Amino acid sequence: MKSFTYAVPLALALSLAACSGGTADNATPQAHEEDHEEEEGVVTLTDAQIRSAQIELVPVDAAGTKGMLSLPATIEADPQGIQIVTAAIGGRIVALNRNLGETVRGGETLVVVESREAAQIQGDIEAASARLTLARSNLAREQRLFAEKVSPEQDLIAARTAATEAAIALRLARQQLAATGRASGGLNRVALPAPISGQIIGRTALLGQVVAADTEVYRIANLSKLSVSVSLSAADAALIRPGVAVTITGQGRSARATLRFLSPILDAQTRLVPAIVALDNSDASWRIGEAVTAAIDLPVKEGDQSISVPQVAVQTIEGKPSVFVRTRTGFRAMSVETGAVSGERILITRGLKGGERIAATGSFILKAELGKGEAEHGH
Repeated sequence: MKSFTYAVPLALALSLAACSGGTADNATPQAHEEDHEEEEGVVTLTDAQIRSAQIELVPVDAAGTKGMLSLPATIEADPQGIQIVTAAIGGRIVALNRNLGETVRGGETLVVVESREAAQIQGDIEAASARLTLARSNLAREQRLFAEKVSPEQDLIAARTAATEAAIALRLARQQLAATGRASGGLNRVALPAPISGQIIGRTALLGQVVAADTEVYRIANLSKLSVSVSLSAADAALIRPGVAVTITGQGRSARATLRFLSPILDAQTRLVPAIVALDNSDASWRIGEAVTAAIDLPVKEGDQSISVPQVAVQTIEGKPSVFVRTRTGFRAMSVETGAVSGERILITRGLKGGERIAATGSFILKAELGKGEAEHGH
């Protein structure tokens, strides 16, 4: 880059000073040029002038990342966070205890179904319980008679076998009830409990409706944890590993998340690598189905000094990509080498060390003033 000394033209300096109301900005260009006669590629501006020109300053951070992959993504429910409540047996719905949007705790009764099948199951439980009571009584009697040498051992063995079979029958009947729900106030009613704690996001049945077995009644979602679905090219996927940090951004808010899963197989249709990001939603600020942007941090390789900056910060000066680094008296144009572009950011592979502050939005103003300075100095 050609070097030269430059200060803000008088018209710009006066206009910016008028906006800021300062007197320090009234210095003439000649005075600035004398003060910075030895400086190269410099645009001299005060803090007030920078604010008036609406030049945005951003820090250059080289700690931990060499850039970001900025990709479109969609928020989805955690597969383990959604449960469907179905009527395990057919019957008439006599109670629906929650409405859409209400919260429920795991184990609370959501639905009560009345049916003949429920009456049969609970009847089987009572019959099996009665048979077990009788069998145990007979076993106790046979044990006593055998001890008194009144009854033969064969009778004792038969009584013990009958008691065991009765216990198995009762356990089976209870398991059948557990598979359909639990008892609810009458022989012909079963209650369907909530399988997890969460929020009711779907209710497809009506009170009094007759439903068949396996009919969906409620849908519950635990939305404290969500998943974000992302698709990457094979080249991008090769740069990252599960566990890297991801920034999720959407409609005026953002959150840090973690890459949980990176598929080892390309999608057959898109030829992209599916990835899943785990997103904390304990504050309920994100919604399922929402379109967002996922910025995946790229880890630094040993000896790799690459960092990323906003694309608007990079200007072409004398045919070279450059950035304007903030100095004590204004900005200095610095040549850099650039790498891949990802979303609104671009990699800087050489020229910055990290820790600097550079001009982002408004850097084109500095480029324009730099060009004017060159013209005035006959370059």
